[in-house]
Amino acid sequence: MELGPRTLVMGILNVTPDSFSDGGKFLARDHAVAHALKMLEDGADLLDIGGESTRPGTPVAESGIPAAEELRRIMPVIEDVLRERPDAVLSVDTYKAEVARAAVNAGCEIVNDVSALRWDQQMASTVAGLACGAILMHTRGRPQEWRNLAPSADILAEVKADLREYANMALSRGIHKDQIMLDVGIGFGKKFDQNYPLLARLDQLHELGFPLLVGTSRKSFIGRTLARDGKDAPPDQRLHGSIAAATASVLKGAHIIRVHDVRAAAEAVKIADAILRAESQ
Repeated sequence: MELGPRTLVMGILNVTPDSFSDGGKFLARDHAVAHALKMLEDGADLLDIGGESTRPGTPVAESGIPAAEELRRIMPVIEDVLRERPDAVLSVDTYKAEVARAAVNAGCEIVNDVSALRWDQQMASTVAGLACGAILMHTRGRPQEWRNLAPSADILAEVKADLREYANMALSRGIHKDQIMLDVGIGFGKKFDQNYPLLARLDQLHELGFPLLVGTSRKSFIGRTLARDGKDAPPDQRLHGSIAAATASVLKGAHIIRVHDVRAAAEAVKIADAILRAESQ
C-alpha cells in the first residue's frame, strides 16, 4: 500500500460478542460480511477484522479466549469478504501467532497486534516467516490491569521510547522495516487526559522513522470530554468527537486512521488531506 500521498482509512470489523462499541452487532457471519462490504463501498481502504475484545477489564493473553474460538469467529468472514471482493486489503487484529498464521494464509495481508508481538513468543517469528505487514501498537499493561495503572509521568516520552524498542525488536527478529507500522495505542493503558498530548504531539513520533496508525474512534476519552450532567457520552454518541480526533490525527501526520464510521471519516480525511496539500504548496 502506498503511504503518504493521502491518508488511508481502516474500517473496524469486530466479530465479537463483547467489544466496547459494537459487541455482538456483527457476530453473525452474514451481518459481518455485509458490514465489511458496506465499509468498502463507503471508502475504506482496508479492513481490520478481530475476534477477541481488548476493551478495559477484559482478561487477555494467558486467560483470553482460545485461538480456536477466535478462528471460528473470523475465518468464515475473511473467506467470504475475499470471495466477494478479492481485491480487498484485510488486516487481522490478533496477538496470537496461530490466529495470525491462519488469517494470513487465508488472504489477510497485515497482522495488527495490540501487544506489539510481546504477548505470544511465537508472534515475531511467525510474522517474519509470513512476510506480511505488521502493526505494532503501544499498550501500557494489559486490559485487566488498566484501572490500577499509575499515570505516566511523561506519556509522549514513554510511548516514543517503547515504540522504538518494539520496532528494534521486530527488526532483530527478521521483520523488514518496510513491513512495520506503529500505533500509539490511544486509550490502551493511558489515563483519559493523557490521550490528548499524544494527539497534539503525534508529529514528534515521525522521528522514529515508521509510518503511523491512529485509532481514536468512539474511545472512552472522547466520551469523557463530551460528558453531560456528569455522565460520559456513550459510544453511539461519540461520532462528532471521533471525527474531530481523527482529523487532528491526519493534520499531525497519521498515515492510517482506524475507524468505525467509515463514510464520515473518509469525508473528513479528504478535507484534512486537502489542507495538508495546500500547506505544502
